[in-house]
Amino acid sequence: MESMLNKLKSTVTKVTADVTSAVMGNPVTREFDVGRHIASGGNGLAWKIFNGTKKSTKQEVAVFVFDKKLIDKYQKFEKDQIIDSLKRGVQQLTRLRHPRLLTVQHPLEESRDCLAFCTEPVFASLANVLGNWENLPSPVSPDIKDYNLYDVETKYGLLQVSEGLSFLHSSVKMVHGNITPENIILNKSGAWKIMGFDFCVSSSNPSEQELSRLGSSSLSNIPEEVREHVKLLLNVTPTVRPDADQMTKIPFFDDVGAVTLQYFDTLFQRDNLQKSQFFKGLPKVLPKLPKRVIVQRILPCLTSEFVNPDMVPFVLPNVLLIAEECTKEEYVKLILPELGPVFKQQEPIQASNMILLIFLQKMDLLLTKTPPDEIKNSVLPMVYRALEAPSIQIQELCLNIIPTFANLIDYPSMKNALIPRIKNACLQTSSLAVRVNSLVCLGKILEYLDKWFVLDDILPFLQQIPSKEPAVLMGILGIYKCTFTHKKLGITKEQLAGKVLPHLIPLSIENNLNLNQFNSFISVIKEMLNRLESEHKTKLEQLQIMQEQQKSLDIGNQMNASEETKVTNVGSQHIDKVFNNIGADFLTGGESENKEDGLQNKHKRASLTLEEKQKLAKEQEQAQKLKSQQPLKPQVHTPVAPVKQTKDLTDTLMDNMSSLTSLSVSTPKISASSTFTSVPSMGVGMMFSTPIDNTKRNLTNGLNANMGFQTSGFNMPVNTNQNLFSSPSTPGVTKMTLGTPSTLPNFSAVSVPPAGAKQTQQRPTDMSALNNLFGPQKPKVSMNQLSQQKPNQWLNQFVPPQGSPGMGSSVMGTPMNMMGQSAFGMQANPFFSPQNFAQPPTTMTNSSSASNDLKDLFG
Repeated sequence: MESMLNKLKSTVTKVTADVTSAVMGNPVTREFDVGRHIASGGNGLAWKIFNGTKKSTKQEVAVFVFDKKLIDKYQKFEKDQIIDSLKRGVQQLTRLRHPRLLTVQHPLEESRDCLAFCTEPVFASLANVLGNWENLPSPVSPDIKDYNLYDVETKYGLLQVSEGLSFLHSSVKMVHGNITPENIILNKSGAWKIMGFDFCVSSSNPSEQELSRLGSSSLSNIPEEVREHVKLLLNVTPTVRPDADQMTKIPFFDDVGAVTLQYFDTLFQRDNLQKSQFFKGLPKVLPKLPKRVIVQRILPCLTSEFVNPDMVPFVLPNVLLIAEECTKEEYVKLILPELGPVFKQQEPIQASNMILLIFLQKMDLLLTKTPPDEIKNSVLPMVYRALEAPSIQIQELCLNIIPTFANLIDYPSMKNALIPRIKNACLQTSSLAVRVNSLVCLGKILEYLDKWFVLDDILPFLQQIPSKEPAVLMGILGIYKCTFTHKKLGITKEQLAGKVLPHLIPLSIENNLNLNQFNSFISVIKEMLNRLESEHKTKLEQLQIMQEQQKSLDIGNQMNASEETKVTNVGSQHIDKVFNNIGADFLTGGESENKEDGLQNKHKRASLTLEEKQKLAKEQEQAQKLKSQQPLKPQVHTPVAPVKQTKDLTDTLMDNMSSLTSLSVSTPKISASSTFTSVPSMGVGMMFSTPIDNTKRNLTNGLNANMGFQTSGFNMPVNTNQNLFSSPSTPGVTKMTLGTPSTLPNFSAVSVPPAGAKQTQQRPTDMSALNNLFGPQKPKVSMNQLSQQKPNQWLNQFVPPQGSPGMGSSVMGTPMNMMGQSAFGMQANPFFSPQNFAQPPTTMTNSSSASNDLKDLFG
């Protein structure tokens, strides 16, 4: 980077030094700023050519400078002759004015070190272009180094020189005397200009003067088509030589490009009719010309005609054709500044309408190469003016062209300025073609619009169109269909149901529509209905799933909350009971410890284990996955203390039977004072062949020894006429007491424990298993139902048929010969009447477990 800066610095320093040394002290620097050294020209390429600008007007010029140091090697009188010759040539050039002669902007100025004068802007000398780079800065500019002349440039250049010589010979009566490439200058436009009048001489008849004779070998490098004419020019006889004007008419110069360029040079002499005819045919010629020639020579001539409003419609197509071949930079620099006034031209009306048509046809070119600011300020206002033009043709063309460059228009301009004018053109016009083209235009530019702008602005606008012509209706349908099917846009189901379908369905039955048009309407309507159904159905399904999922989550949350509340309540109760029982714990240490253990076990049962929590979490996950199913309510399992090994129900049955058997025995008489004392448990072999070992268990039928009856016994009044629990010969008994029988006939006692033996108190045995053993459980009968049944009918529910196996000695553990007749064998017993069920006070100790077992046994 540093090396590049140093190189640039050295270059600038060298250029500054060259300029300073060349023009320092010269009066020309008072009015002009001298710039870069660009070329060289004149006799021997002695003149250095610099860029320059006029200080007062900033007009671009070329500064020619002759450095006197170049002739320091000559003697003084030779120096004086050279200086005088150079001065004479510049002075002669300053006096002459012709398009083919170099134009002088400021006369010659002399200083001690140099000579200087200013001319029109130039590019280089013909010698520089042809490769003679003497007295040029090093390195040579690429513009000169890579410059190549085209044939049309050569032909037209020679033609220009011939015209200049014709002017000198015929009008000025002067012979140049030194026409060389060094004295032919190419200006900025590429025109060839004559300079170097250092050796010019005046002559009354220059064609009568002789030159020297040339040999045929000298003409070998001359093109064959002009060789013969050059011979004539070099003829020793003056009368044989063609003059300059005759030379311009030889076939060599009969070229379309050369003639076109020549015509442009004389354009200011033509009238409007001639100009219009020439401009109409120019588009056919421009493609045949080199770009450089067009840009340098033709474009300036064309843009100069924009000052003539009547000629603009003829010139503008050629300018836009040239713009297509230019780069964006060239367009912005050379063409756009000239188009500014044309964009705004509105007079005359006919010319203005033609200008609008031309611009609309080239709108893509303008929007592509014009900067955004200029588009907004110059191009788009012209489009808006075309949409509002009174000419239907311009409106139609504008509507047809807008979709081709809609992608190049910025969105705010399209939304706020272009779309409203298109809508107005559709609603306010009386032309069916304009209305249809407006709808077509809107349909084509929908893809460049925002979805909500289309739904809120474009679709409601369609309902405002009053026309019912088929073409208009199909345009409306097209916009609906494009919006409906476009991936970026689309129509919501609310819009479909509320606005679109209510508008389309009535339009579909218009009488003006033919069959195909009607089918198009119906097809679009069906597509809309299908999508409406699908989208709304999907929404409802999703909503249902979400509701079920939310319900499942709520259930899980409620369960968690209830469990937490339960645990909290249990903990609170535990704390309260601990503090309430502090005194009791001091008095009864063992009992308080047992109670505390019980509370702890209860608290443990109330809380959830890790496995239960994992199970609950899995159930919640399953409820979320099975969205379409009713979620299952998780079961909370309370941990239970270890249970003893399940006992055989047969053993339990036998124990119960033995206990019941002990309640009644066959005795001749029962003492009135006998009481129901503790009943020892015994096993009775009924329907089972296996004896029962009483040591295997400590369960009975629920009437254990620790819960024995009091001496007052189980008393209930009975009718004296009945022989309940007595023999036929025994008189009626007013009070019945049950006691321990002295003997048990027909039974074999199995390991009866002592009467005073204490048995462990156990939980009452669930007697429901007995029902399963004896078959299907019979329905329980209420006391009211019993009162309404006959005694035998009720008893028969419990007494098995006679001859049943294993029932020869007893039924349900009751001895058959206890009082001569079974208690269940009575024909009719008023005991079971409702009034006899009012039991007197009993002195027997109440036991809830024994009472429940009795109720289970006797229904």
